Amino acid sequence: MMFLRCFSNLCKWPVTGRSILNYRRLLSTSGRKHDNNELVVDRLEGNLNGIVVLGMNRPKAKNSFSKNLSNLLCDTVEKLKYDQNLRVLIVRSMVPGIFCAGADLKERLTMTPEEVGPFVGRLRQLILDMQKFPVPTIAALDGTAVGGGLEMALGYDMRVASTDAKMGLVETKLAIIPGGGGTQNLARIVGPSIAKELIFTGRTLDGKQAHDIGLVNHVVEQNETGDAAYHRALELAKEIIPQGPIALRMAKQAINCGTEVDLASGMAFEQACYAQVIPTKDRLEGLTAFKEKRPPQYKGH
Repeated sequence: MMFLRCFSNLCKWPVTGRSILNYRRLLSTSGRKHDNNELVVDRLEGNLNGIVVLGMNRPKAKNSFSKNLSNLLCDTVEKLKYDQNLRVLIVRSMVPGIFCAGADLKERLTMTPEEVGPFVGRLRQLILDMQKFPVPTIAALDGTAVGGGLEMALGYDMRVASTDAKMGLVETKLAIIPGGGGTQNLARIVGPSIAKELIFTGRTLDGKQAHDIGLVNHVVEQNETGDAAYHRALELAKEIIPQGPIALRMAKQAINCGTEVDLASGMAFEQACYAQVIPTKDRLEGLTAFKEKRPPQYKGH
């Protein structure tokens, strides 16, 4: 059953064609203000072409998830997954010292119990959509990521943290549990025993501690502008974007589904994903470029 569901997902994502999206390019370098944009969508250019950066920008609320920010994230992710020019998606904070403080508790207090369930459910769906997002994703943690903020980062393929970042699922301190996939994703990443300890205690970790247990892929010393993790995420993305775009999508599909099934089913799904890249023009371009001793020019065809 798991294999069939994964195979249906393989047919779900488009792998060729032009982007159906048009973006207004927004500069997202450190120090640039975007006071009227809770979510900054930045399509990078030049040697970073193919990278889209989502910048959370709620400085007064520490990037906590309000209804508006949640809706913006959900809508943007839904549109981006059909963009065939996209190679890597990065999420970062535009607010120094904070990645995301989780749910907007002040707004949460104004919700009725009937409203809380659907709101948390949509956040959970957002994180699930990120896990299924067709291209590689990176979370740049240049500050505190707790509760739902860390849960969102756990939904990304890779995480990069600064040394002064603080991470934790602290919900038990509020007499609740992680509700955005945290109990499941943290256990898958660091193992059930470590996940239980962190969730039971509500403990927070710095960047180095998180790296030591495999919670983040890379940890870097924070710089004066407070965006060291973001710059490391860009370097990682630059290593990814030259690769075959269809191959990246299929590799992600194979890994995601293979980790949820037995080895034989995982190998069968890998074979199905491999079959998707054989008839592509990119595969022939890769062989030709190798023969001609030049960098390949992949176009996602």
